[in-house]
Amino acid sequence: MRVKICGITNLTDALHAVDAGADALGFVFYEKSPRYISIEDAKEITKRLPPFVERVGLFVEEEAKSIDAISKQSGMSMAQIHFDVDKIFLDTIKTKTLPVVRAKCKEDIEKFAGEYRLVDAYCEAYGGSGKRLNLEWFDGIDCSRIILAGGLDTQSLSSLEGYGFYAVDVSSGTEASKGIKDHKKVESFIRNAKSL
Repeated sequence: MRVKICGITNLTDALHAVDAGADALGFVFYEKSPRYISIEDAKEITKRLPPFVERVGLFVEEEAKSIDAISKQSGMSMAQIHFDVDKIFLDTIKTKTLPVVRAKCKEDIEKFAGEYRLVDAYCEAYGGSGKRLNLEWFDGIDCSRIILAGGLDTQSLSSLEGYGFYAVDVSSGTEASKGIKDHKKVESFIRNAKSL
């Protein structure tokens, strides 16, 4: 299973996550988040990353042109669209996109069915809430293009066995404090996720 470590705010945490086996790193360009990172700081990190590591910018309530501009300036390879949009909006973004489904019920999971999308638990705030999804909602659903987020940690990973998720995305479950990673938690999470 692929792993994205989100909420990266410094080079040390970024390089450690990559060394531990992370396939992707997430950078939050939402100023109200405690994990917010500036374009300049993100650029300093991304230019030091090795090849073949996905660099994902998380965006909330941004216009398409702004998403493209920030992604280009900061060295992002993908834009995670963490607010409610439609296919038309996604098609106007030049950067490769990853739509997010903030699920309130099982039916929400079918949004963007057949496409790669990130499914997170709905909450009023955006991202990193630690709120978990009801796994029963995924029963009978093809999960091979779903990146699961929301309240994941090393202990909860075993419950995902058998669903066939494409990837998992973790932020708060690998932190020492908001925006700062606990390296042992990162290592344990990645090791456990890749053993599923």
